[in-house]
Amino acid sequence: MARIKTGVSPRLNQMLEELLEGIEDGLVPAWIFNDPELFELEQQKIFSRSWVYMAHESEIPQAGDYVLRYVANNPYIVVRGEDGAVRALLDMCRHRGMRVCRAELGNASHFRCPFHGWTYRNDGRLVGVPAEREAFGPGFDKAEWGLRPIPRLEVFDGMIFGNLDPQAPPLEEWLGEIRWYLELVTKRSPAGLEVLGPPQRWVVNTDWKLALETFLSDSYHTLMTHRSLIELGIAPKDAKYAMYGEQIHIPGKGHGSMVVGAPPGAKLPPFWGYPEEMMERSKASYPSREQFETAKETRILLVTLFPNFSFHNPIRKPDHKYQGTVPMLTFRVWHPLGPGRIEIFSWALVEKDAPDWFKEKTRHSYLRFFGSSGTFEQDDTEIWSHVAHNASSSQGRTLRLNYRMGLSLEPDPNWPGPGVAYGLNFTDANMRNFHRRYVEMLLS
Repeated sequence: MARIKTGVSPRLNQMLEELLEGIEDGLVPAWIFNDPELFELEQQKIFSRSWVYMAHESEIPQAGDYVLRYVANNPYIVVRGEDGAVRALLDMCRHRGMRVCRAELGNASHFRCPFHGWTYRNDGRLVGVPAEREAFGPGFDKAEWGLRPIPRLEVFDGMIFGNLDPQAPPLEEWLGEIRWYLELVTKRSPAGLEVLGPPQRWVVNTDWKLALETFLSDSYHTLMTHRSLIELGIAPKDAKYAMYGEQIHIPGKGHGSMVVGAPPGAKLPPFWGYPEEMMERSKASYPSREQFETAKETRILLVTLFPNFSFHNPIRKPDHKYQGTVPMLTFRVWHPLGPGRIEIFSWALVEKDAPDWFKEKTRHSYLRFFGSSGTFEQDDTEIWSHVAHNASSSQGRTLRLNYRMGLSLEPDPNWPGPGVAYGLNFTDANMRNFHRRYVEMLLS
């Protein structure tokens, strides 16, 4: 692997060498989770060249619907135009740079800058300039001054991704074989998914990599971090419940998944606990029989796409009065705001053709466990903030952290899906794969 190029300080160069050399031995230096210079390099080398999840098509179903989203530190208006096309327009007036969108979501045929009144159609075209002839003369060409679209925009099964690099590979190539695991959720129903309202958002003093690790590979933390939920009977009685299943990564991509089954002897319903009619519909909806058979045995599914998107689909009890269990689905973007600081965008989603009673119960389940005030969420964010703080301390920066779990494990040759799979979720294999891709992009 090539070493860092010129233009990076000797200090950071040496630190990246340390990270590169330690990965294969399962050693990751703590400083990577809170370093100002590294944060700036991540913005340049990773977030400016990666496919980043921006929105779901169900958030903007009608012409003029829009949401405001971010790629790195760039604000984009993700909007459905009058022609039905989805676009992402940089929220920056071409006259003096003011934001032209003043709300996080809504419906608009035009966006008007509050500074000097330049007005744009929702397809980005500049259509109104106050005192145009007097100010700019008769030859002013408005066609040259529209809102700038994001260089690349593509959609996968309703999921809208953007990329700041015009030379980036196609989204399908970027995803690679992780598509098989995404489809376990996106193609579970022929009707597809819909969001249950706008995303919840909150800021945490942590690093984006720390947060996504929990959704990428760290089922081990459930033993202690969420022990109170086990004691309360909210989580399965077997404290090792998240261990049972497969952990899969896609080599060279940084993506990973955890497919968790029922603990031995646990009486949990098949297919996440979705209603029988939804399971039946999925038989024809899934692209392959192997995907249906995998889904039928799944109780918890997590997928993380490099660099900062995750989803979590567990089976849970929506409230203390409900006798059964109901699954919930959350999409996550771990949006970096600065060194040791992120904003979490968290959506609840459900199948469009699910029964109304089910949609309401799954929404309750999401709010109870993984909304901004959810029990699991509170456990996790408390831990993440302290780790990031320690990572910036004078002594903490000198430590190398242990990512050696599962180094001796052999891949499972019988796993029916793509990627490299291990028949145990207590392993750091996905994290090591993520950090290989992370360093590769930093050094490229």
